[in-house]
Amino acid sequence: MKYYRKTKRGMIITGSMSELFSTWKKEEEVWMFIGPHDDDIVIGAGLLLQAGLKEGVQAHALITSDGRMGYCRLDQRDSIIDIRKKETLASFDILGLPRKNIHYANFPDCDLNSYIGRRKAKPGDPDIHGHTGLQNAFTYYLRTLQPKRIFLPTGADLHPDHKIVYQEMLISLFHASGNIWPELGPVMKKTPFAYEFEVYCDFPEQPEIKIEADAALFQKKLDGILAYQSQEQIAQLVDVRREGGPFEFVKPVSYSFYHPSNYVALF
Repeated sequence: MKYYRKTKRGMIITGSMSELFSTWKKEEEVWMFIGPHDDDIVIGAGLLLQAGLKEGVQAHALITSDGRMGYCRLDQRDSIIDIRKKETLASFDILGLPRKNIHYANFPDCDLNSYIGRRKAKPGDPDIHGHTGLQNAFTYYLRTLQPKRIFLPTGADLHPDHKIVYQEMLISLFHASGNIWPELGPVMKKTPFAYEFEVYCDFPEQPEIKIEADAALFQKKLDGILAYQSQEQIAQLVDVRREGGPFEFVKPVSYSFYHPSNYVALF
């Protein structure tokens, strides 16, 4: 596997996947970052997002859940969704992501298990073309944005919302590339490359890409995390990131579709 090192506007990218920041066509680079919650992207991939923006790629953030269970004070229990949306806009403003590129799927926080798959929408469900479910929403956004690369928290994370988003997004790559559910948009021209980043837990295997930032870009990431002031534990999380230094790590997601020829030679 080819290894490379490239410095670009305060970033050093090191590792495998030589097509990343290498011989690409910038106008074809559309990146979609998926956050189970609104703060996950800046926590796990705030440097990578800045790197993409500085390279001129079209970057998007898809926030899966509405943050309703993220209140730390009783007087915010009924208003936390609106509070966190304001914090999300402030956070991505710091990182430089255009507000028009922030998308909300609006599924209930901590209840994503109720929305696995796809079904007809009932009153109160997040509704896209009369249907609901994570696979419905993810297929819609994949077809609408047509990303070349997607980035999402590792499925090894202990948080159940992170595990569910991981599995539902990967199966949605299959749906979005086929003819099923035509009302959700035109079929994806090409299945995107998928990468995972860490938020709370280690990778299941060693990562293959390292992002290193200068002090200014690292501080932007930390400030982006601190924008979530309603999350009263956020300062401790920033301390951990600051102590760890201006680094992020990314691992390409390996998946392949079954074909009998993959196993014939074994027998």
